[in-house]
Parts: sequence; C-alpha cells; structure tokens
Amino acid sequence: MKGVILAGGLGTRLRPATLVTNKHLLPVFDRPMIFFAIETLRTAGIREILIISGPENAGDFARLLSDGSDFNCDFTFKIQKNPGGIADALKLAENFARDENLAVILGDNIFTENFENQIKNFKTGAQIFLKKVDDANRFGVAILNEKNEVLEIIEKPKNPPTNFAVTGFYIFDATVFAKIQKCKKSARGEIEISDVNNFYIAERKMRATEISGEWTDAGTPESLLRAANLVQSRA
Repeated sequence: MKGVILAGGLGTRLRPATLVTNKHLLPVFDRPMIFFAIETLRTAGIREILIISGPENAGDFARLLSDGSDFNCDFTFKIQKNPGGIADALKLAENFARDENLAVILGDNIFTENFENQIKNFKTGAQIFLKKVDDANRFGVAILNEKNEVLEIIEKPKNPPTNFAVTGFYIFDATVFAKIQKCKKSARGEIEISDVNNFYIAERKMRATEISGEWTDAGTPESLLRAANLVQSRA
C-alpha cells in the first residue's frame, strides 16, 4: 500500500501565521507539523509517500524533506494549483497509486493511533476512522446504525446528529478516483471527501472503526495549541 499526505490549502484559519508559509510547515511543539503525518504512515508500514501541496510552498517541502532518506521513506511531490477540497487534491494521486490501495492522511492531523493492523488487513472498499468529539460541527460526521455500520456522512453540519467525527485518516481502494470524478462541487465550492465516502457507503463497501488513541487536527489556533500540548505530553 502507498501513502498520500494532503498538505495544500491556504491555512486561512491560522492567519497571520500562514501568510508567508504553509500551515503544515508550522511547528507543533518541537517538529514541523507534516512530520507527524509522515510518522503515522511510517509506523503503519508505508514507505512510498506522495505529498500534495500548493505551488507557493512546494519548494519549502522539498528542502525540508529532500528525498525521504532521513525518514527511511521514498517521497514524491505533486502540486495542487488551486485549492478545491480534499477530494480534489486526492485525484492528483491517481498516477502515483497505479491501481494500488492508498492510505490517505490530512497533513494537519495528529494521531497517537497505530494503524498497522488496519493497513495489513485492508483488502477492498474503504475504511474511515471515527472519534467522539465535542465540536463535531467542524468535521464530517458519521451516522451509524445499531450494528455500527455507516449509513451516511454529513460534512460540517450546523447541528450534528451524532458526535462521531470522521478523522483525517482514510484507506481507499483504487476505485476512489472514479468516485471522485462523479462528485460535484459543494456549496463551499469544493469537492468533498464526504461525498466520496458516501459513494462507498451506497455500495456497502465502507468500514468504520472508532480509534482508541488520541487525535486532534491542528488547523485552528486552538487546535494547533491542543496538538502541541498533546505532543509535549508524550515527549
């Protein structure tokens, strides 16, 4: 399985800190944010990693990460010219994937979970990872039935029907790219990853797992501080 780190976007919620740099290059306690996404993939056994970023800071990522030898990984870089959502960025990974399954992580997500077993056991379809949170309106929210099967994912609902947030780690088979092509832009002007996941749900090919480890995003000042405190507590 190959890995993809989505590290684009404008980081508007973190301005002015992101006026001259990509948010994934900001420090989380003692390391650049993107180091944690790399480590999550590495501990899951993934060594071939595609990093997708915007054009403004692509050179900064290359200088920071080089060829990946310091991480015992093989890095490939690709540029998303215009921010258009998570799924819009992911479609740039099609040639990299070469019909293999993909583990996809958002570059501003910090996990303590080890996904190695899930990666090894994954065969086909898709798998998402859930966490109960108090601010579910900031995320995609999963609606489950009594068997813990996913019925639907709603993107950033004003009044979340559940508190199961879909975290920024996904596993997809190669059909993900055909599903992305079927998606239409949302009211936010983006191709939503929740729409892609709902295609898998409609085909009954979605598996959801509630993670036991800690997780936070780092895309707002408050969550960036929370992420730094989490990393410091485990240093």
